[in-house]
Amino acid sequence: MKSNNYAKGKLGEDIAVNYLKNCGFEILDRNFAIKAAEIDIIAYKNNIVNFIEVKSRTTIDFGYAHEAVDARKQNKIRLAAEVYLNQTNLIYEEISFDVVEIYFDTKNINHIIGCF
Repeated sequence: MKSNNYAKGKLGEDIAVNYLKNCGFEILDRNFAIKAAEIDIIAYKNNIVNFIEVKSRTTIDFGYAHEAVDARKQNKIRLAAEVYLNQTNLIYEEISFDVVEIYFDTKNINHIIGCF
């Protein structure tokens, strides 16, 4: 079961990357990890660095995908983003914390920009 969830998560991230590229985002990094957290995708567009959590679901039977990004997860992503920005020399005007929801049953993709 766990490997199946891993495969679905990886597929969801790949779909999200393709979607973001088609929307004009430059993908800076994937799966940036520190000891306490990981950021699925770091993308750049219009002088904004987007730190993106990807959540994939087969259906919405158990809730919307973005609901899984609770306050604890948000804080971990913020911490990892701070480390990433300190390690790079990016020139940016803003940062954004986003969620990309992937729904396999309906093939819907929902990019929630600045959601936390």
